[in-house]
Amino acid sequence: MGGLVDNVLANMGPNQIGAIASRLGVDPAQAQSAIEHAIPLIVGGLAQNAGTAAGANALGDALGAHGGDLAGILGGVLGGGANSGIGGAILGHVFGGNQGAVNQGLGQATGLGQANAGQLMAMLAPLVMGALANHAQAQNVGAGGLGGLLAREVQQVQQQGGSAGGLLNSVLANSGGLTGLLQGALGAFARR
Repeated sequence: MGGLVDNVLANMGPNQIGAIASRLGVDPAQAQSAIEHAIPLIVGGLAQNAGTAAGANALGDALGAHGGDLAGILGGVLGGGANSGIGGAILGHVFGGNQGAVNQGLGQATGLGQANAGQLMAMLAPLVMGALANHAQAQNVGAGGLGGLLAREVQQVQQQGGSAGGLLNSVLANSGGLTGLLQGALGAFARR
């Protein structure tokens, strides 16, 4: 199985990117670039949370019964289905009080602006969670291994460099550790 970020991006075809671009009021090329920046940010936030035992356990509990068809998850988000409201809650627990700064950084780096960046992140969070659940299940990774799995994903993005890697480095360096535990939002995701 490929990397988590690559797996999520592989599920973003022209139709999905076009739908996201339409929701944000931007052209598809700008939406694609923003997606390529946003997914590593979400993975980076999850990695920092899973770096603690409590965060890894909360994430493992939330992922235990999930995964499935990523196109279906994204379709649900874009179509107003079961996952449409959970993204913001996930992000609130992943980034805590730093969510505004993360949105601002993404908005500035991609030209989306802070509000559109936040909307994009909320659309993508359930998709990243579903992909992580699939990845963890396929690799038989329990809560104790989630921190390492996510840290490897972050390292891969950072090694690839480019503007996505630079943005991720900047956000992680200025996050103060992103201490929010995932229990509330991830518990809600697990109950969807």
